[in-house]
Formats: sequence, C-alpha cells, structure tokens
Amino acid sequence: MKIALPIILLFIAQTSVAQIKVTQLAKTDVPKSIIYKGHIINAAKYADKTGDHLVITTETGETPTKNSENSDSRDAALYAYHYDMGGNNQFKLSWQLYDFISDCPVDIKANYVQGSFAVTDVDNNGIAEVWLLYRTTCRGDVSPSTMKLIMHEGDKKYAVRGESKVKLSEKETIGGTYTFDAAFKSAPASFRKYAADTWKKYIMDTF
Repeated sequence: MKIALPIILLFIAQTSVAQIKVTQLAKTDVPKSIIYKGHIINAAKYADKTGDHLVITTETGETPTKNSENSDSRDAALYAYHYDMGGNNQFKLSWQLYDFISDCPVDIKANYVQGSFAVTDVDNNGIAEVWLLYRTTCRGDVSPSTMKLIMHEGDKKYAVRGESKVKLSEKETIGGTYTFDAAFKSAPASFRKYAADTWKKYIMDTF
C-alpha cells in the first residue's frame, strides 16, 4: 500500500483540470477607460500564464430600426470585448465579438444564454479558454433560434454553429443540430467534449 499510494496521487495530478481563478465584476468595477456598446451581461477578470485579462459581454436589447419601411421593425445586437491587462491600468483589446439581427418586424432575439458564460482551462495548458454561447433570431412562429458557441484560447478562435431545440408537443421537438468549425475539428478532444456538453446543457429554447 505504501508503494501504490504515490502512483495513485500522480495519476490524479496528471488527469485533473487546471483551475482558472475568475473574479466577477460589477458594472461599477469596469474601468471607465473601457468603451463598450450595450449593457453589460458579464464582466470578469482572470489570470493565466499569459497574464491578466478582462472580458466583457454586452447586449443592446431591442432598438427601433432606423429608416425602415416597417414601423414595427427592430434591431438587436450583442458584443464581447477581451482585453489584456498591463501595468498602470493599461488595457489592450485583443479580440472582440459582434453579432446582430436587423430590421425584424416580429419576435427578435440577440441574447447570451443565461448561465453559460465560462472561463476554463480544459486542456490543462495554463492558457484560459473563454466560452460564449448565444442565440439570435427573427421569428413569427414556433421555430428554433440560430445558436452559436464561440470559444477563444489566446488569439485562437473556435466556433460551433447550429440551432436551438424547440418543443412542439410532449413527444415532438425540432432543431438542435450543430457543426464544429475546422478549428474545433483539429483541436484537442477535450475542447470538443466541453463544447458538446455545453451545447446539450443549454439546447432547449423557450418563448
């Protein structure tokens, strides 16, 4: 038993997932030098082996479409901003995300999926992954939304694109399909597993 114990402990250390310390920020904690559009959904800072980082996700909500032929038309957009943090409160924008729906006269959506925002290190390499899951749609019926899962690890971007799943009756659903982009297909298997698990967890859409 005394010989086996160190072997077991070594196995656990090699297979555990590294933890990234993430600090959630209130809107008032975001430095005034940071410019963003919309209202903040998530704001967080974290540190990995590449340094300190700040990520902000925002949504505009519904806004009237300018110069539309339809007076009921609305727009909606969402954004994400990622900053590398240097000394003396210096921030350098390293990547950003923008998606939108425009000129929509029926039900409109451009929203992050509540509870899905995450910062991880699933491949245990000391570089954090930032996961963003959101839905966009312009629909006047019971149909799935466009759903996208975007992940950034450093300067690398990965995407899963597909649609949410909608319940039509007690036994019938539609939607739910998704596709990994080329970056995900050649990425570590742990990335695809985390992405697929996240997609399945938040796949159901509501109205």
